[in-house]
Amino acid sequence: MLKIKYFRFVVLFFAMLTLGFRAAASEDEGKIDAGNLIIGHITDSYSWHICSIGEKHISIPLPVILIHDGNFDVFMSSKFHHGHESYKGYKIVGGGTSKERIVCVDEQDNVILDSEGKAVSPIDLSMTKTAASIILSTILLIVIFMSVRKSCLKNVGKAPKGMQSLIEILVLFIKEQVVLPIMGEKRTNKYLPYILTLFFFIFFCNIMGLIPFFPGGVNVTGNICVTAVLAIITFLITTFSGNKHYWKDIFNTPGVPWWLKWGLPIMPIVEFVGMLTKPFVLCVRLFANMTAGHIVVLGFITLIFIFGNMSPMAGYGVSIVSIIFSVFISALECLVCFIQAYVFAMLTTLYIGMATEEHEHHEVEKSVE
Repeated sequence: MLKIKYFRFVVLFFAMLTLGFRAAASEDEGKIDAGNLIIGHITDSYSWHICSIGEKHISIPLPVILIHDGNFDVFMSSKFHHGHESYKGYKIVGGGTSKERIVCVDEQDNVILDSEGKAVSPIDLSMTKTAASIILSTILLIVIFMSVRKSCLKNVGKAPKGMQSLIEILVLFIKEQVVLPIMGEKRTNKYLPYILTLFFFIFFCNIMGLIPFFPGGVNVTGNICVTAVLAIITFLITTFSGNKHYWKDIFNTPGVPWWLKWGLPIMPIVEFVGMLTKPFVLCVRLFANMTAGHIVVLGFITLIFIFGNMSPMAGYGVSIVSIIFSVFISALECLVCFIQAYVFAMLTTLYIGMATEEHEHHEVEKSVE
């Protein structure tokens, strides 16, 4: 019975995904633009698209907040009518294979250009689909952890069950297998809350991104801005937590000949650049892995409709292969969701641990002299 339930879930999962693509494909007489559909699913937008039925689009409008020429304008994205109309001198451009953005237009809906020929854009503080998904994911995480906390207080001395058992396993895994071996007990108590927050946020956003229907389906960690902010926070914590030994290892590396430190300062430059590339590695690794997985799954699904437009029999034949590969990649992505959250948390722990580690180099320096 359990296997049948899992099978039904998989069928429902891909039925919802293919339904969305089928609805999108029907917009243009059965033709499908694979590039536009895939990029449209993984990029950000000013509304949360649910599905399309014929020419009718079902989506959730989001607040648009703009500042331009001293004017502060707030309205819902539905005023743009899915990018087909302008409102209050603003219009959405892009979409498809390019990112959506808001530009200023004149009374004839012509884009206003500056002296360099570039489109004039207002200061954009709007809530996009990614921002809305982050807020929703955060609220769900808070609800889950408050529920788990309540269960822990209620079942003191008893074996955990349900969601509590899952959360406890993950918390103990990150603490005992990641943070404690690298930082030791003293620093673990200080930095564990941040590492756990980072891990669960990334893991939950990754899982939500695999759900093909609302409130999931948003590629949060596939947005370079989100991963960049997470990496910058880690960089700031590492930089301001670094002790004198950390900075000494960067600008006066022990065990290195003096002429590589002062005569020809190669090592300080290499160490300093390495310090700056650490957040870049965190940012790009998470972004690239999550985006690639989504593109591969969506690519297999679009093959069904591409071949289906050529011949119905070809569409049915390819659909079998596409769904099999999509199930395999989706199962692999479930594993990747955990691995990427784990790797981000582990590298963050390693960077902070290296910056706060207490050690002496007197004997090394003395032996070099």
